[in-house]
Amino acid sequence: MAESLSQTKGRRGSSMDEPELFSHGSSSLLSEDQLLCSICLDVFTDPVTTPCGHNFCNSCLTQCWYKSQHCHCPLCKEKFTKRPELKINITLREVADHFKKKSGSDKPEVLCDACSGEKLKALKSCLDCCATFCKIHLEPHNHVSKFKKHKLINPVENLEDYICQKHERALELFCRDDQTCVCQFCTETDHKNHNTVSIEEESRERKTQLVETQTDVQQMIQDRLKRIKEIKHSVEQSKRSTEREKADSVEVFTDMIHCIERSQAELLKVMEEMQKAAERQAEGLIKELEKEISVLKRRDTELEQLSHTEEHLHLLQIYSSMCSPLHTKNWTEISINNDMSGDTVRTALSQLKQNLIEKLTKTLNDKLKETELKRIQQYAVDVTLDPDTAHPKLILSADGKQVTHGDTRQNLPETPRKFNTCPCVLGNQSFSSGRFYYEVQVRGKTDWELGVATENINRKGKITLKPQNGFWTLWLRNKNQYEALSVPPVPLTLREKVEVVGVFVDYEEGLVSFYDVKSKSHIYSFTGQTFTKKLYPYFSPCNNKEGKNSAPLIIS
Repeated sequence: MAESLSQTKGRRGSSMDEPELFSHGSSSLLSEDQLLCSICLDVFTDPVTTPCGHNFCNSCLTQCWYKSQHCHCPLCKEKFTKRPELKINITLREVADHFKKKSGSDKPEVLCDACSGEKLKALKSCLDCCATFCKIHLEPHNHVSKFKKHKLINPVENLEDYICQKHERALELFCRDDQTCVCQFCTETDHKNHNTVSIEEESRERKTQLVETQTDVQQMIQDRLKRIKEIKHSVEQSKRSTEREKADSVEVFTDMIHCIERSQAELLKVMEEMQKAAERQAEGLIKELEKEISVLKRRDTELEQLSHTEEHLHLLQIYSSMCSPLHTKNWTEISINNDMSGDTVRTALSQLKQNLIEKLTKTLNDKLKETELKRIQQYAVDVTLDPDTAHPKLILSADGKQVTHGDTRQNLPETPRKFNTCPCVLGNQSFSSGRFYYEVQVRGKTDWELGVATENINRKGKITLKPQNGFWTLWLRNKNQYEALSVPPVPLTLREKVEVVGVFVDYEEGLVSFYDVKSKSHIYSFTGQTFTKKLYPYFSPCNNKEGKNSAPLIIS
């Protein structure tokens, strides 16, 4: 007797838990399918191996060969000239028994119907005997000729479900017309001339279908796991974007606070200077008043003395000079020039307020433009030019980052992807979802075209740039004539000449936007578009114009 699986596990020094050894998944060490007998479609009982390498239950194969004149493999149909001597595959039996123990640990044991005393655990159920037997009572089915023909299956409690209730025979066939299990007698009566196959064959086909269905289900699981991963990634991107925007907002309001603080400091400084000026004026006026008071006091003293003098001649001589008015200011019309009150202060505060509003507005606009550009620049992608789409007069740099218009048409093969009339070229990269952004230097050019185009655009002959034709573009003509090529074209008035153009696309939102990177300002947006095909970056340096427009377009 071979040593048991538990003894083997103990000797090896590690346990062989069912989750590690068995699984229904494809990546496991052993799957349940590998332990099923293809005759009874149940886990092996006393498995034996044929010369062709297939495994079956000993009793199942013995019955199969007993009913046949020739010995052959029930699975691959290989014939054997001599009946092979069958021996129990001990290792496979231990593995199968271990699997039965694990998979059947929660199921009630099926007991032998023939045991009179203490009922033993059943080994097989016989469909012909309509009874379930233990190993001892099953012996006749292995040795007695008439019992060897009986149909044995793994022990079941509901044995009546495997018996035809009308003919009390084993359900060995499957009627495909009526989609039901039948016995041999049924095919001669109610199911005569119906399409019937063995239960084993039908089961194999159904299992194949189940495997296909399982494959579809597993693919659906993988698709949903992928979608979960995409959603989580989107949330992470949104979180990072929110953190950046929060930081930018803090920066904006910090600058605004600093601007307010500077304006407040300026106002306080002006008010302080005005107060000091008033104090200096008051000090000067006080000094003048004190000087006049001194003069007046001397005159008062002199008049007092003259009013008591006995020198009549002297009084008459100086009387006129003593009674003449003194040269003093009319202090009733003189006041402190206190600019800290009234209309002057209101005017100063109004001017400071206006300056503050202008500074805050400029600071806010600059920061918002900078924040918006920062936000879309996080979607920057590496774009290179596709030489297979370039017009023959266009010259591309080796790194695919620059394009210029040459005067000579290059001798290049004509292909469906190449522009043959308009001096255009597409990017190598295509986009069918999400957001992307790239920048192009247009410095020194008098004419250019930039934007995105769909993969199915017309590339031969004259091309009209408009969304209906698959183009969302901006162009420059005659040094300073900018237009967005919608229907109709939209003339654009820009404060300064654009040197670097930023192109931003949100595929799902149907948005194509253009930016002046240097001034961080928005130029134009196509909104509410519907994209269903791949989008490619689109470039045209336009004609050379005898060297006047020879500067390249440079992807930065």
